[in-house]
Amino acid sequence: MPTFELTPQLMREIIMDHYSNPRHKGVPADAHGYLKTHADSENCIDDFDLYLKEENGRIVDAMWDGIACTISTASTDILCERAIGMDAKGAHYLVEQFMNMIAEKPYDESVLDEALAFVNTGKQAARIHCATMGWTALDELIGGNKNNG
Repeated sequence: MPTFELTPQLMREIIMDHYSNPRHKGVPADAHGYLKTHADSENCIDDFDLYLKEENGRIVDAMWDGIACTISTASTDILCERAIGMDAKGAHYLVEQFMNMIAEKPYDESVLDEALAFVNTGKQAARIHCATMGWTALDELIGGNKNNG
């Protein structure tokens, strides 16, 4: 359960806060040790890279950089914030729960925190891809990393 009441106004505030003041936007100063993948959309302006750094089996940094709409910016920024500190299994579970929420399937809200602001995105077909791009990219990075090491 979130520690806050999720009202429509609070959902908008969370999304606009991460859009206006993304905490994890930028290119790593030293890209050594970072995994990187690219995400883009045919239907929106979204075109960004996702960077992930793991040490001792844990995600120690997650960043993204590029152009993204409000939904992609906020969603990817929240994803980066949530993923830091997790191992690959925990990050995969996080992504799985977010995707379940978007698909309006049962999900574990206890791991999503501010990502719960996207709970109604599944009702807006045009926004689903925007909200999930970063999450899909992260899952690909950790999946690829698990297979390599």
